[in-house]
Amino acid sequence: MPKKAAKATKTKSSLTVKAYPGDAKTLLAFNLDKSDTKNLAGFTVQYQAPGQQPFYLQNELRFEQPGKHAQDPKEPPFSSINAPIHKFRWVHVPGIVHQGLKPVFGKYTYTVTPRYFDDKQALEPLDRSLSKTISVNVGPFKKSGVQLGFARGYVQSQAFVHHFGAKAKIRPATKDLLFDTSQESGKNAGGDTFTFEQEYEWLGFTARQRIFEILTEVQHDKSLRLDMFAYDLNEPDVMKILLALAKEDRIRIILDNAPLHHDKNGPAKGKGPKPEDQFTKLFTAAAKGKKNAAIKRGHYNRFAHDKVLLVRKKKNGDPVKVLTGSTNFSVTGIYVNSNHVIVFNDPVVAKQYADVFETVWAADVKAGAFQKQKVLAGDGFPFKSAKTPQTEISFAPHKEDVATKILTGLTDRIEQEKKKAGSILFAVMATKKGTGPVLPALEELHKDVTTFTYGISDTPKGVFLYKPGSKTGLLVTGKPGKSQLPRPFDQVPGVGLGHQIHHKFVVCGFNRPDAVVYCGSSNLALGGEKANGDNLLAIHDRDIATAFAIEAVALVDHFNFLDRFSKAPAAPKNTKKPPALKQQAAAAAQWFLKTTDKWTAPFYDKNDLHCVDRLLFA
Repeated sequence: MPKKAAKATKTKSSLTVKAYPGDAKTLLAFNLDKSDTKNLAGFTVQYQAPGQQPFYLQNELRFEQPGKHAQDPKEPPFSSINAPIHKFRWVHVPGIVHQGLKPVFGKYTYTVTPRYFDDKQALEPLDRSLSKTISVNVGPFKKSGVQLGFARGYVQSQAFVHHFGAKAKIRPATKDLLFDTSQESGKNAGGDTFTFEQEYEWLGFTARQRIFEILTEVQHDKSLRLDMFAYDLNEPDVMKILLALAKEDRIRIILDNAPLHHDKNGPAKGKGPKPEDQFTKLFTAAAKGKKNAAIKRGHYNRFAHDKVLLVRKKKNGDPVKVLTGSTNFSVTGIYVNSNHVIVFNDPVVAKQYADVFETVWAADVKAGAFQKQKVLAGDGFPFKSAKTPQTEISFAPHKEDVATKILTGLTDRIEQEKKKAGSILFAVMATKKGTGPVLPALEELHKDVTTFTYGISDTPKGVFLYKPGSKTGLLVTGKPGKSQLPRPFDQVPGVGLGHQIHHKFVVCGFNRPDAVVYCGSSNLALGGEKANGDNLLAIHDRDIATAFAIEAVALVDHFNFLDRFSKAPAAPKNTKKPPALKQQAAAAAQWFLKTTDKWTAPFYDKNDLHCVDRLLFA
């Protein structure tokens, strides 16, 4: 991966283009001198992947009367060559529109062209002399010994509906624990059938890839064994591999047994056993007579909340690599929630996790016993090597003074960023008062007009959307609520009682040398840091922080749109089925591209967040 954003080639226009590589996606940012925005119609963006024909990015809006504008008849009216994009940045995720469910990765070439209206407000033909071309590697994030993975978590999207239909099932209606994921799951509006596995590959995206890479590596390499921390555990293909390793005497698991995952006195009347209890029985049977394979249940004072896969040598137990992050090993965790994983291919980092595992195992998952470990339960371990950038990792549960010190360190970094008039981007499961210093601070960030703030949570006190003419930041929710989206957007699935945003990450200092991302399994709350088994990471690396920042940008942009209409009155009854695609829905609602350059004004108004956004990214 490049160490900084790629820059475009020079042309006679004032256009500058930057491409920030993320995890299997690219953040493109454009800029023009204000003098070059007169009659600006937007930007046309074309990309070409290795061995593929070039494609144009698709807009969500089109002109009301395309025939009055210069059009490429071979492209649909929503193609950005026919409907230029009215934004100064765009997150491109391969496979959303073109290339199907399994896009190719490698060197992508993007060509960006500013487009203009003539004096009659008609789009002029594309002028290649104004174009700028930029190339960047697009693919799963890997830098030295660190790999990242992100679950899409976009069930509430037209992209999901387009691929799988508005009524797609996430799991079979039966209560089977170990169901066959190759069975047909549903059919989309185009009549295409798909399996649960295909659905899971798209939803789980690179987080699923990283998880199964490690599991299958251990499964196929008999010289390895696995130690695992798990909170939610019910993903069928994950469990099948774990049971196979138990039969081969090559796995130990510490699994949460808080009431959410364990019925102490058996299932309630009329209800079946919890998935984790069912799995424990299967695992115990598979490990019967084995010397090393074992499962231990516990929950400290509240939860055994870590999500960790630790690979070790079978012969001597030497640690090899470790996967951690916010992603639970469950259907919801990998395929519904927005989540992340981090893989450290570094035995030094893995050994620290191994020491924690051994201590927790020996102490039967008791909070008091772990908190007495002044070193392991202290305020963090520093790492820095050729394989691992500067990183600090702390392991909970902590005593209150240590937990407070760790969280105050994060809020101190937030305050430093505010003094620098920099940027803070975050995605956290919850923001609420009474939970320690971090979450209330995040909930108040949108009020700051000196710092670019972009955040999302499932439970913000209020939703603070973009306000024209204001530099206040955004705080949106991943759960727009039960209210009906206005016609014709009522086809977007919800996430019910579960979480959309399950991330726990904060990025400070986007694209600066001192950039840092705080991430991991910790909910960033004082209570959790005292009562839960958790790990919190601070990674000081511009490229890694950028990948997380792009995730925040994509999530906030998406839910800023949904949240804006979530409080609308219920849609009137009608006999027509609403369109599944946002593009079709926009046209049905009479939303079209404007034919003047007025859309550019906020991007050059120093008192508007759009201007801060343009200057930060482009």
